[in-house]
Amino acid sequence: MQIVILKNSVEVAAYGANIFIKQLQKKADSVLGLATGSTPVSLYQQLIAANKAGEVSFAKVTSFNLDEYLGLEGAHPQSYRYFMNQQLFDHLDIDTANTFVPPGDADDPIEACERYEMKIAAAGGIDIQLLGIGRNGHIGFNEPSSGLMSRTRVKTLTKATIEDNARFFAADEYQPHLSITMGIGTILDAKKVVLLATGEAKAEAIRATVEGALSASCPASALQLHRDAVLVLDEAAASQLSDCEFYKHIETENQKLQAKLAR
Repeated sequence: MQIVILKNSVEVAAYGANIFIKQLQKKADSVLGLATGSTPVSLYQQLIAANKAGEVSFAKVTSFNLDEYLGLEGAHPQSYRYFMNQQLFDHLDIDTANTFVPPGDADDPIEACERYEMKIAAAGGIDIQLLGIGRNGHIGFNEPSSGLMSRTRVKTLTKATIEDNARFFAADEYQPHLSITMGIGTILDAKKVVLLATGEAKAEAIRATVEGALSASCPASALQLHRDAVLVLDEAAASQLSDCEFYKHIETENQKLQAKLAR
């Protein structure tokens, strides 16, 4: 697990976007795992800017989103399909037929979960998966107690997650309590994982992820098992780590080594 600690959320978004840009420049037909929420928005804005500047193309890209609210159709303003269209897909040279989000309005959600796993496998697996993290350590909608080898499935949201997401819904608007989410096992299958976290509210979850025991009580701790997981944090999100200066030193040494290897 690589820990990158940066000054603020602007630097976090720039660092994360650069990882995705390099991936697409290396492999134009990459399979991307994408996430919703407030954290990735700045990263997406930078990907859009890079695309418009001709630095990178999404024409051959396939994407799979982590999750979706169960009970919302894609055209619903609070659905994650709608979010992705508004925040990213509508502004890229991507073929929307190659962008996949779990179907929140599926007649048979269980079967839809199985089909989603099959689509990921048919695409050759996910090359790079973007993650955020919840205050309770959830990744995707894998809430505490989620199995560490779980696959795409229907999941009940915790009270904490429902409360955190309530700000996106009007007071009289229906807010789903169920979701379809990639499982932790599905996430761990990605060749590379990039998790972004900003703000003091995420500090406890980051500490448990990095320095806590591998446990279903903190789903993100499963990233300790991944061969190529990068956590990109601002100083506030990293504030509860036992030795931030140590992690910063290690990252500096990594950058020196990469620069030397690139010569």
